[in-house]
Amino acid sequence: MKEISKLMEYRSGVKVVDATLRDGGLVNNFNFTDDFVRDLYRTNVKAGVDYMEFGYKASKDMFDVNAFGKWKFCNDEDIRAIVEDNDTDLKIAVMADVGRCDYKTDIIDRQDSPIDLIRVATYLHTIPAAIDVIENAKSKGYEVSCNIMAISNNQESDLRVALDMLGKSSADVLYIVDSYGSLYPEQIARVSTMYMEYAEKYNKTIGIHAHNNQQLAFANTIEAVGDGVDWLDATYASMGRGAGNCAMELLLGFLKNPKYNIYPALQFVEKQMTKLKEDGVVWGYDIQYLITGVLNQHPRTAISFTKEKRKDYTEFYKEITAQE
Repeated sequence: MKEISKLMEYRSGVKVVDATLRDGGLVNNFNFTDDFVRDLYRTNVKAGVDYMEFGYKASKDMFDVNAFGKWKFCNDEDIRAIVEDNDTDLKIAVMADVGRCDYKTDIIDRQDSPIDLIRVATYLHTIPAAIDVIENAKSKGYEVSCNIMAISNNQESDLRVALDMLGKSSADVLYIVDSYGSLYPEQIARVSTMYMEYAEKYNKTIGIHAHNNQQLAFANTIEAVGDGVDWLDATYASMGRGAGNCAMELLLGFLKNPKYNIYPALQFVEKQMTKLKEDGVVWGYDIQYLITGVLNQHPRTAISFTKEKRKDYTEFYKEITAQE
């Protein structure tokens, strides 16, 4: 049981990271208007958010630039057109997905870029490649974090080896990522304890990126922050792949640091996120995502179910649990 003081006070080391454009972009192929992005940027500044993730640094050889919006690729000049000199406390982030980015050429020196933080996304089997991306970004002057995805599918012993390898790297922040939305707060507590061991050993910071398949993204995030996890990912109106993420408005309402302000977040949800839904963009908790979360499966089948506008949940359950 946590001390009540953990819920009443605040830690100055806590950082809020807005992932709306990046994780939300997976819902609409990154087709956000410049008005939306500029309003989101200004909202984050007003709300006291610490980092804004603009999207991916995706490979233009691997992905068709005509099939996605600009935030799939996050050209530096496109970011600068939104933030200009970014004379604010808000820092700018992008994600480099291991095996899907041309990081050696597309990530330029920090002094020439509006970007502050490179977030490296990796699976357990690509940790060596992730370390190469980390070291490359660090050598160019960036802050660097590393997201180990789909940890609910990994053995603890393997995860410990990965954390030890990343602990020896130049990464500043190591992330707990519940990609399938399958973990419960009690499990998050144990995982957080394990990550904190390596944070203390290697002087790292720990973050969390939660998905909402079982409507636990917010619960898991506040569990983690009570366990010492400092970097907290969230998205406005929970927008993100499939069931979405921890809601920014929930997180800002929970955190006690007076630097955070929920009111601009509510204004943005009212003005922009409601319109997205009215325009037919679909995300958020639904039964098909619950099912994949309970079964600890990637939500790709549930995403297809959603796109087909199916409602036969029991048939879907039978399909994805069928034995060959």
